[in-house]
Amino acid sequence: VQLQASGGGLVQAGGSLRLSCAASGRTFSSYAMGWFRQTPGKEREFVAGISRSAVSTHYAESVKGRFTISRDNAKNTVYLQMNSLKPEDTAVYYCAVGRSAVPTTDESGYNYWGQGTLVTVSS
Repeated sequence: VQLQASGGGLVQAGGSLRLSCAASGRTFSSYAMGWFRQTPGKEREFVAGISRSAVSTHYAESVKGRFTISRDNAKNTVYLQMNSLKPEDTAVYYCAVGRSAVPTTDESGYNYWGQGTLVTVSS
């Protein structure tokens, strides 16, 4: 089982990036998927989650209205569209596959993790 995250990079404040996370090794269409992020010295934090059928999504307050999570089950891929980026969004972003069909904000609710992709937002 592998999760390959991509799309990170350097962007100016106010800019946009789209992260992708492709899963391989099994089908994840029955499970929620999520994005977390981590900065040095801090714990990993929940960013966004999406249910298996994409009917429900959930966002951290800090990104609500700016980030959009989506998924393409045919491609076993989850996306994170990030708009109006701020310097405080700088972090390593991780995708994860949930243990159930409904996303949670807790890391323990996810059992497969990608390697992370670095997003740097300059002021």
